[in-house]
Order: sequence, then structure tokens, then C-alpha cells
Amino acid sequence: MLASIFNTFANCFKIPELKSRILFTMLVLAICRLTAYIMVPGLDGATLKAYIDSAHATGPSALGLFSTFTGGAVENCAVGALGIMPYISATIVMQLLTAVVPSLSKMAREDGGRVKIIKYSRYLTVLICIGQGTLLALGWEHPKSIPGFGDFPHNTLVLYQNLWWYRFQTVLILTVATLLLMWLGEQITERGIGNGVSLIITIGILARLPQAMTGLVDMFHGDKFNIGHLIALVLLLAFVVAGVIAVTQAQRKIPVQYTQRVVGRKVYAGSTSFLPLRLNFSGVMPIIFAGAILMVPQQVFARLAALSPSLRWLARPAQALNDGTVVYILVYGLLILFFSYFWTATQFNELQIADDLKKNGGYIPGVRPGQATSAYLHNSMSRITLAGAVFLTAIAVIPIILTRNMQIPYQVAQFFGGTSMLINVGVLLDTMRQMESHLLMRHYDGFLRGGRGGRGGGPRLRGRL
Repeated sequence: MLASIFNTFANCFKIPELKSRILFTMLVLAICRLTAYIMVPGLDGATLKAYIDSAHATGPSALGLFSTFTGGAVENCAVGALGIMPYISATIVMQLLTAVVPSLSKMAREDGGRVKIIKYSRYLTVLICIGQGTLLALGWEHPKSIPGFGDFPHNTLVLYQNLWWYRFQTVLILTVATLLLMWLGEQITERGIGNGVSLIITIGILARLPQAMTGLVDMFHGDKFNIGHLIALVLLLAFVVAGVIAVTQAQRKIPVQYTQRVVGRKVYAGSTSFLPLRLNFSGVMPIIFAGAILMVPQQVFARLAALSPSLRWLARPAQALNDGTVVYILVYGLLILFFSYFWTATQFNELQIADDLKKNGGYIPGVRPGQATSAYLHNSMSRITLAGAVFLTAIAVIPIILTRNMQIPYQVAQFFGGTSMLINVGVLLDTMRQMESHLLMRHYDGFLRGGRGGRGGGPRLRGRL
């Protein structure tokens, strides 16, 4: 098996076009990683990094989420501390607005409409960068105000005397760095291999792998070694990876029959196809939404309880919503279920699909065209969304349980599930599909076809439910 994989990678470099795309992608990703280490002028990033490494384990908090997606740029006080997430956030906002605003929905269906929406997403990215950059600059200016950093040994990380110049400079640098990452991601998509923006996030997550390996070694160092626990972790990792791959690939194929059509002087014969409905249609978005929203009430209750003695009763709900508590896990799971259906409802338009099938002479066998087809698609998508949402909930809860209840370092636990695992598996599978398409066009086997030249048999990267 390993020999076939190595042969497949060797075949990738035998195709000049694919070789140039892979090398270009690797070069651009290396440039992207530099933004996580170039420090913002006027900041004492070394002190913050030393504090986090020695006395503070960045857990599933707002800072931990930022740090995961940026590959440690936040605690390095680096120019790429915002990462590519503002662009992702702007794209998500535009997708939601396109689904609910009629004018944007109409624009998306027109020629060139998608290009305009992408342009609006870029403008929105700049605004989000300015807002998040300001908050991050103020956080570096007053590090003790960051949740979990109350015992930080210094009052500020700023070395400048002129604070207004520091704020303006920092926000400008963070914004420009994010726009640079956005442009580099687009270059990877156009000239490299894989989705550039997704690969930038993935390489930032994988950059934490050495820390995870160090934490894993510390867990089993010396007298702490327990072969049973090690085997259990390895089996859990294998189970989670296999489950994520299976659910990411899984889809329900709705059969579609097309009748014979006459267009002008051409006659199109009838054909049979299928409509794929993905089990995990919403991807990683419900976990991100649920985690971000659940952080807000806990912080608000804790701050209000500290302001006045009459509000100290709010400390109880704040403690109940701490990471790892039973209440937190229950609310977290319910939010993931809700946002799974919410994202599917806003992005999956069964009315438009049914209308398009009717216009093109297509129908689902045994289902009447029009409203009956729309209701059938709605019911089918609701059923498989429930299965996907339950799986997402289980994957999201695994790192929390490992960290809070089994005392496993967060750097290690985040690779056993949650957002990191879903992003890594999804992006790597998509990249492998693109590489496999290049190999098959040149009569080479893909990654799951043996790795030899020719058109040998074997399974392909596909999923069905």
C-alpha cells in the first residue's frame, strides 16, 4: 500500500503541468507561512509567546480558534494574525445575503453576477479586517483583558510611546497582510493545485502538528507511559479519520430521468442521471457558528458579575457555560444541530432545483414534477441533514471531552476531531481529487488505484449513501 502511494506521488512529478502546479502551490504556501512569523513592529511578541508556551495552554476559546486557523500567528504578534478568516467570513456573509436578499439572488443568476458578488466580498473583507484588526490591536495593548490572560506579567505588549500611531500602523499592517493572503490563495486556485484559501487554512492548522507531537510525547514520558492509553488514542484517531472521510464523501443519489427533447433541428435523446445530496451539506460551518456564538454569553455574564455585587448571581450561568461542563456540551450540541439545518435551509434551494429539472425535461421517477418534486427533495435533505448534524456534534465534542475530562493537552486533542479535523480531511480529499484527475488524463492510476501506469482497476475517491 505504501509503495503504491509513493509510486503515485512519483507519477505526479512525471507530468510537467502537474509538477509545476504542485511546486507553485508549495512555494506560495511557504510565503503564506512567513506571515505567521514576521512580527508587527512595536510589539513584544516574544514575551507573549513565552508566556503561552510555559504557563498557558490555549484551549477552545476565541484566542484558541484564531490561533488554530492562523498557525500560531496571534501569539507571535505576527503580521498575519488575522489570517484568511476575514475573507472567509465575508464570503459566508455574502452567501447568506444572496440566499435571503432577492436583488442579490437575481444578480447571482445573471451573467457576470458571481464576479460582482466576489468583488463585494472583497470590499466587505476590508471592513472586517479593520474591525477585527482594531480589536486585536487593543488586545495586544491590554493583554490582561484577554479571557484567560488575567495573570499575564505585563500590562502591555506595546513598545511605542505613541499609542495612536501604534493602533493605526497595526490595523493597516494586519489588513494588508490578510489581503495579501487572499490574493495568494486566488493564485493557488488559478495556477496551482487545490483550493487556495482552504489550503492556507489547512497549512496553518498543520503547522501546530509539531506542538501536538511534543505534547503527545510529554503525555507518555517516563513513568507516565501507558501502552493501553496509547493504543486507545491511536484507535480513536483512526476511527475519527475514517468516520470523517466516510461522512464527507457520503451522498444520497436521487435518480433523475430526462425525456427526449427537440431544440431547433436537434433531437436530444432521453437519459438517466442522478442528483447527489451530500450527507454533510453544511460542512464545518455549524461548528464555527456554534462555537463563536456560545463564547458570547459566557463572557458577558462573567464581566457583568464582576462589575457589581448585585449581579454576582450571573457568575453561576457563566460557570455553567465554561468549556467542558455538561451544560456547555448540551447547548453546544443543540446549536450545531440548529445551524446544520439553518445553513442547509439557506443554501439548498429545492424550489429552484425542481424548477430547473422541469425546464430541462427532467423528473424523479415516481414523483410528479413541480411542487411534489420540491417537497420530495426537502424531505430527503431533512433526513440526511439530521444524520450529518449528529455526526458533526459527536466530532465537535470529542476534543472538549479529551481536554477537560481526560486531561489531554488541547494541542493534541484538536487533531482528534472538531474543526481542525474536518477542514484537514475535506481539503486534502479535494486536493487529491484534482491531482487524480491530472493523473487519469495522462493514463496514470490515481491515489486509490494502485499507483501504476495504465488504467488498472480499483476503487476511486467517491462516496455514496
